[in-house]
Amino acid sequence: MTIQTAYAEATETYQIPRLIRLAPNLYGACFTLMKMIPARYILRRAEAQGLLGPDTVIVETTSGTFGLALAMQGVHMDRRVVLVSDPVIDERLYRRLVDLGAVVDRVPAAAGAVPGGYQAARLQRLAEVRAEHESTFWPEQYSNPDNPRSYATVAELFLECLGQVDCVVGPVGSGGSMCGTVTSLRTVLPECRAIAVDTHASVLFGHQDGHRELRGLGMSLMPANLDHSVFDQVHWCSASAAYAATRQLHRQHALFMGPSGGAAYLVARWWAAANPAALTVVMLPDEGYRYQDTVYDDSWLRSAGHLDAPAPVEPVVVADPTRPSGSWTAYDWNRRSFAEVMAGAALGAG
Repeated sequence: MTIQTAYAEATETYQIPRLIRLAPNLYGACFTLMKMIPARYILRRAEAQGLLGPDTVIVETTSGTFGLALAMQGVHMDRRVVLVSDPVIDERLYRRLVDLGAVVDRVPAAAGAVPGGYQAARLQRLAEVRAEHESTFWPEQYSNPDNPRSYATVAELFLECLGQVDCVVGPVGSGGSMCGTVTSLRTVLPECRAIAVDTHASVLFGHQDGHRELRGLGMSLMPANLDHSVFDQVHWCSASAAYAATRQLHRQHALFMGPSGGAAYLVARWWAAANPAALTVVMLPDEGYRYQDTVYDDSWLRSAGHLDAPAPVEPVVVADPTRPSGSWTAYDWNRRSFAEVMAGAALGAG
């Protein structure tokens, strides 16, 4: 085995989640860095197809862990990486990206006030960055079908280790992890349910775009990789509810995960308890090291007002997905397209 091969296998281990039993019928799929799955798959496919030459610069718009996965892959593939991000990128993540050799190009703070917010501004800046380089490869995590396609390996792991899977719960951003995993599972288990976890002021399932404190899920622009017809139910969680659940996951199970995983855990724990005969798996995308000064700091939580209200124990079920209500809201999506659900909501409003 060569040193280069050993390095490649080291990054590959980031793709494999630990399956931890959290309740008699609930398992957590605990990833060190879930975004390594699409990053590694997309880049290696691009290299095999001749799209990633020795001088090609990898460029992407990201403020989260997909950028970290690309930067790590850039080290092992000996490629330059330019990441277009925004001012709210976590400082710990920023330092790590720079230390890995990535160039992090942050759009100005004023960009957050325009339609589409930082995500639209980042896409515009990305186009400018591409024009500045002779050869670039853009993984396009939001629209590249290789993103959801890469998660077939996760579905295979669930089937191999658990056999029957009745429900998968997970946070939704680009749509890749949940749509890819569940679609692959349903080739064997067509009745497997999918529950999306989003946050308020995210456009993914019908809310108006706005400020979102909770990171790692939700979007200001609709990603092409999000197949709404995959989902049976959608839940929206506030930052306070997600943070409380994240800390409960740590205290009760010693799992040190990020707040998007905490939000998913809140929903999955409730659904598993309400459906004791069904086996549920919850996707926990990354670990909590970036949140030690925030979510895992009681002083920060208190100063931000997140300790003022008790954590919710069940969602408020709504008939209209466009109208948020409370810190934890649920809606029966019933595997319909976005257009179908929005048309029904408009008729109800009328």
